[in-house]
Amino acid sequence: MTTRAVILGFLGAAFICGVSYFNDFILQQTYLVGNNMPVSVYGVLIIFCLVVNPLLGKRAFKGKELALVVAMTLAACCIPGSGLMRTFTTSLILPHHFVKTTPGWKANNILAEIPPNMLADVSKDEDTALIGFVQGLGGPDKPFTLADVPWSAWKQPLLLWIPMLLTVWIALIAIAPMLHRQWAHHEHLPYPVAEFTNALLPDRTGKLPAILKNRLFWIATICVFTIHFNNFLYTWFPESLIYFNKHINLIPLARLSTTFQRGGGAGLLAPTLYFSVIGLAFFLASDVVLSCGIGPFFWCYVCGCFATYGISLRSNIDGVWYLGISPLSMLNFGSYLGMAILVLYLGRRYYLSTLKQALFIKSGDPVEKHVVIGMRIFLLLIPLLFIQLVRTGLEWPFAIIYIAGLFMFFIMISRVMAETGIFYIQPFFMPSGIVWALFGASAIGTRQLMILLMLCLTFVIDPRETLLPFISGSLKVNDDQSLKLGKATTACALAMILGLVVAVPTTLFLQYKYGVPWVDSWSAQAVPKMPCDNVNVVAQRLIQQDQLEKAANYTIWERFINARPEPKAMIAAAAGIALVTIFAFARLRITWWPLHPVLFLVWSTEPQRRMAGAFLVGWLFKTLVSKYGGAKFYQKLKPMAFGLVAGEILGSIIPCLICAIYYAITKEIPPRFMVLPG
Repeated sequence: MTTRAVILGFLGAAFICGVSYFNDFILQQTYLVGNNMPVSVYGVLIIFCLVVNPLLGKRAFKGKELALVVAMTLAACCIPGSGLMRTFTTSLILPHHFVKTTPGWKANNILAEIPPNMLADVSKDEDTALIGFVQGLGGPDKPFTLADVPWSAWKQPLLLWIPMLLTVWIALIAIAPMLHRQWAHHEHLPYPVAEFTNALLPDRTGKLPAILKNRLFWIATICVFTIHFNNFLYTWFPESLIYFNKHINLIPLARLSTTFQRGGGAGLLAPTLYFSVIGLAFFLASDVVLSCGIGPFFWCYVCGCFATYGISLRSNIDGVWYLGISPLSMLNFGSYLGMAILVLYLGRRYYLSTLKQALFIKSGDPVEKHVVIGMRIFLLLIPLLFIQLVRTGLEWPFAIIYIAGLFMFFIMISRVMAETGIFYIQPFFMPSGIVWALFGASAIGTRQLMILLMLCLTFVIDPRETLLPFISGSLKVNDDQSLKLGKATTACALAMILGLVVAVPTTLFLQYKYGVPWVDSWSAQAVPKMPCDNVNVVAQRLIQQDQLEKAANYTIWERFINARPEPKAMIAAAAGIALVTIFAFARLRITWWPLHPVLFLVWSTEPQRRMAGAFLVGWLFKTLVSKYGGAKFYQKLKPMAFGLVAGEILGSIIPCLICAIYYAITKEIPPRFMVLPG
C-alpha cells in the first residue's frame, strides 16, 4: 500500500458519493453505480490505464496500487444510489407528505405506528422541511447553500439510522476476508468481474496490461462502443441517425405454448442484448450460464401451470406488493436458505476453525490472522446491532430473526455474484417477510410490523448495489495482486465511512435545492408508501377481526403462543429449500446433469428477466466456441469477451461525461440516455 494509492482511493470514494445523485437524478443519465459492476469505476479505470498511466512514465501506478484504489472506491459505491441514498431520505420524510392524500392512513392513524425518531421531524417548520423537500428551495434568482438545509429536522433520524448502517456494513466488511478465503481458495469460484478487473490492471512495473494491446479486445470494444455511442447521438439527432435496436422480438413464438404465455413469458421473448453479460458469461461454467438463462423461462412455465388451476404464485398472501409476503417471495427465501445451508456445509471446517480461533479456542487448521481479527469484530458488532434494533422498539425474538435473515441476504447476494457474475441482483424477499410469515400479522401487531418494514426500507429495499459483493470482488483482485488483505480491508472500511460523510449532506442539499425527483417514481412515490400501505392493510383486517388492540398489547411470550405461520408461505419456503437441495445433489452425483441450483435463486426475479436472453446468447457463444474451436481457441477469444464488457462500460460512461460538460456550459438538462438497467 502506497500513500498516493490510499489518497486516490479516498478521492474516488468521495467523488462517487458526491456526484452520483446529480448524474442519476438531475441529469438522468446511465447510473454511475446502478449495479454491482459500476460503469463509473470501471470506465475510469479503463481510461486511466489506457491514457493517464502511460503518461506518468516511471511514476506510473502499479497494478496493486490501482487494485487498492478500485477497492476503496467500490466500498463507497453501496451508498450514493439504490444501495442507500436513492430511497433513504425520501423514505424518511415523504410519508408526512402522502398521509395528507391517503385517507386510509389518516383513518387508521398509520403514521403513529412509526417510532418518531425513524422519520424526519417536520413539525417545527413544515414549509421548509417538508414542502421545501417536495418542491425545492433553490432557483435561478434564489441562491441555496448547504447551510439552508433544515438540518434540525434530520438530526434525530440520522442519529438513529447512521450508527445502525455503519454497524451492519462494518460487520459485513469484517467477515468478508473469511468468505473470500473459502470461496476463492478452497472452492475456486470464478469471480468473473474480478477477473475482468485484473485483466485491466498494469503489471508490477506499471506497464500497459497485455489485454489493452490485444487486437481482438479492441475489435470487440470498438464495435460495442460504436453501437452505444450511435444510440446516444440518436437521442440528440433522431432525424439524422438510425437507432441500433438491441432487442430481439420473438414474442409471436409465445403462441406455441399457452401455458408459458399464461405465466407471463411473452416478455422474455423480446430479450435485450447486454454485451457485458454475454462477455462475462464466457468465463463461467456452462451449467451456471444455462441455468441463469433458462431460469426465467422455467419460472414462467411453472407460473402458467399453477395459473391453469387458478393459483397465482405472484399474488400476495398478506400485505401489498414488494414488502408483502407471497408464494414468490417465500419461494425465493427458501431457495436462498437452501443455498446458504449448502454453502455453510461446504465451508464448515474453515468457518468452524475461524470461529474457534476468534473465541481463543485451539484449532488444528491454520487461519490467517486478519481473518480471525475480522471474525472477532463481527462477533462484537452483532450484539451491538441487536441492542440497536431493540432500542428502536423491535422486540428481541424479531430482532434475532431479522439479523439472521439480513446477513444471509447479503452473504448470498455476494455468493451469487462470485459464482455467476450476475451484477444486477434483487432476491425479491425481505427479512421482515420471514418474521411475518413465521408469526402471522395478528401475533406481530402493527407497530412491530412497521418497525420491521422500516428497517427493510433502509437496509435492503433495492440491493442492486450492495456492499459485500463490492468487498468480496475487491478482495479477490487485491489477493491476486499480492496486497495485504488486512490493511486493504481496513482502507475499504474507512473509504466507506468517508463516502457516507460525503453522500448524506450532498444528497440532502441537492434534494432541497431542486426538489424531490418525481421522475424517479420508485424512490419518490413507490418506496416511501410501502410500509404504511402494508400496515394499513393489516390494520384494517385486524380491526375487522377485533384483534388490533390485543396484538398491540401482547407480551413477547403471548406473541409466540398466538403465532400463526402462514401455510402457503411455509409450503413455498420448503419448496425452495427442496428444489435447491435436489439440484445440488444431482449436480454432485450425476455427471451429465446440466443445471446449477443457482437457477432457483434468480429464476423469478425482475433483473434476471431482463438479462436472461443475454445469458442464453453467452451460453450459445461459449458452447459453440468450446465444441468447434477447442480449448486453445477458447483461450484465444477471452480478450474478445472482455472487450464486450469494456465496450459497454465505455459506451455508458463517456455519454455521462459529455452530458455533464454540456450541462456545465448550457445549464440545460440533456436528453436521457440509459445503457444498463436502472
